[in-house]
Amino acid sequence: MSEIGKLNSADVLVQALPYIKKYYGRIVVIKYGGSSMINKELKEQVMIDVVLLSLVGIKVVLVHGGGPEINDMLNKVGKESRFVNGLRYTDEETIDIVQMVLSGKVNKELVHLLNMNGGKAIGLSGIDGNMMFAEKYKKVDIGFVGELTKVDSTAIKDALSKDYIPVVSTVAAAADNEKEIYNINADTAAAALAADLGAEKFILMTDTPGILRDKDDQTSLIPEIELSSVAALKNSGIISGGMIPKVECCVEASRRGVKQTNIIDGRVPHSILIEMLTHEGSGTMFVN
Repeated sequence: MSEIGKLNSADVLVQALPYIKKYYGRIVVIKYGGSSMINKELKEQVMIDVVLLSLVGIKVVLVHGGGPEINDMLNKVGKESRFVNGLRYTDEETIDIVQMVLSGKVNKELVHLLNMNGGKAIGLSGIDGNMMFAEKYKKVDIGFVGELTKVDSTAIKDALSKDYIPVVSTVAAAADNEKEIYNINADTAAAALAADLGAEKFILMTDTPGILRDKDDQTSLIPEIELSSVAALKNSGIISGGMIPKVECCVEASRRGVKQTNIIDGRVPHSILIEMLTHEGSGTMFVN
């Protein structure tokens, strides 16, 4: 490496220092999903980011989905996916597969990857330690899909106190019937956990650069949005479609005390480190 290259590397480290100090000992909740879960190289980079943050003293909680893996398993067993108003219908057989894939295959693969990259990870589900309770989704009948009624992050706090990286799959026990298990939207669950943990930061990884002023112009990123402006951006159509529930998760987390909430592009290598440890940041930040 040239002397200029060495100096540039040193500049990166110096720039990161105030942010490491800012987040040291603080909790950061990352909702992990999208392309960065499917692409092997991106997945490895996300795990490296998480381990690096953990090693410099930041308490990272990784909350994950697993839609593509669920689809793959359903196809393998000959189970046809059914959707109602764009939402997966989860019957009794499907919820068994969801639980097996999310809390088994996906969760343990992520734990293993973190450990292989020098981390100290532990897998949890929303059922462990009575972490999440839910009731049946009411707006439309989509089977064993739930809405959270109670979140208790004690099990996560215990793991963090022992310097583990908790990796959380989003299934929950039924609030009124201990025999039932519900699938929970991972964005919603991650936001609720961030609020209950009193997190310093909540990062939601997506397959877009963030909130775009013009959806057809990838360079029209809005880097910062005040919560008071969200309604107007929805009315104007700038926040629309599948981005609406993601933004609502960030708004809810912010209003419940999470200091910073961000939507970032998981397709960008090391986007987590760019957001957390550089002046430029990444994606869109919501400001209360």
